[in-house]
Amino acid sequence: MSLTFDRTDTSLLGRWWWTVDRWALFTIILLVAVGAVLSLTASPAVSTRLGLGTFGLAKRHLLLLPAAGILLLAVSLASPRWVRRISVFGLLGSLLLLVAVLFIGHEVKGASRWVNILGFSLQPSEFVKPFFAVVAGWLLALGRQEEGFPGRGIAFLLWVLIAALLMLQPDFGQTALVTAIFGVQLFLAGLSWYLVIGLAVVVAGGLVAGYLTLPHVAHRIDAFFNPEAGDGYQIGRSMEAFMNGGWWGRGPGEGTVKAFLPDAHSDFVFAVAGEELGTVACLLIVLLFAFIVLRGFTRLLREESLFVVLAGTGLLAQFGLQALVNMGSTLHLIPTKGMTLPFLSYGGSSLLALALCMGMVLALTRRRSSMGSVEI
Repeated sequence: MSLTFDRTDTSLLGRWWWTVDRWALFTIILLVAVGAVLSLTASPAVSTRLGLGTFGLAKRHLLLLPAAGILLLAVSLASPRWVRRISVFGLLGSLLLLVAVLFIGHEVKGASRWVNILGFSLQPSEFVKPFFAVVAGWLLALGRQEEGFPGRGIAFLLWVLIAALLMLQPDFGQTALVTAIFGVQLFLAGLSWYLVIGLAVVVAGGLVAGYLTLPHVAHRIDAFFNPEAGDGYQIGRSMEAFMNGGWWGRGPGEGTVKAFLPDAHSDFVFAVAGEELGTVACLLIVLLFAFIVLRGFTRLLREESLFVVLAGTGLLAQFGLQALVNMGSTLHLIPTKGMTLPFLSYGGSSLLALALCMGMVLALTRRRSSMGSVEI
């Protein structure tokens, strides 16, 4: 059986192969491979502390990779119309789960963000982000193209609902990320400068309110500006890992800081990469993230569909900003926030949601000159 497709192949996979952004696809696969290596090196110490055996967490991560790969491939085959349909129903389901989390969710580190479904611990907020990005892009596009349709108003009400549900968990970081995604889409859809300033004031007010009302938010901000006054243990160990690794690292599995970092397999996996793979490898990882985002924006510049541009931009903004937040926290450039590094951190919900996100990006950025017009 041949693993290549002829340009005259009109099968579903054949048309997909010659229209999908193969460079972005290969880069995503490379990130997933790096994540698999880091899972094997970063998780054993944490797994042992949790009583799951040396490679308990690594096995869970590796077992989910085929499911994530199938999900990414299946979604990337979709047309823009089907991406929109998937997102509408996916957002409705995710909102129901966000409500359910408030009643039946189990608490971890002072926040109720997970719900058990058939033995799988699911974090609905991870799935809300990509679904909302697509639905918001669709509503904003309709508002611009259909006279009298209140697309911006409906999208704004959806954002308010999602932000309220996230803050009730509470999850300030995910709320800020969803807000940033929506802000970028509003700006591209033609938001006036008055509304831009108004949104900035709302965000600033939210930051102040979070600092004054949420103790864990205030603690992290205080610790960032004055590490000696707060609990800077994890960030201190993280910076130590980068210093130990130097330019070329100690080698996979040779790091020691991961034994003392409670979240070495998730929030601080970039620190493990810094110690074991070195600064050069970390810079290459940054370049991989940047390449995927910039490559996606380059493909979107050729698009004529406003829906595709807005939805694709929202998805790429989510992917890029999430990576920046994680790496910035690890390097003590911003206050720490429990947010995974895309495809590198351990986390089943995060892995599947990111596969869904990038599958939709690949679907929306496919060349459609021979695929017919794009309908919203």
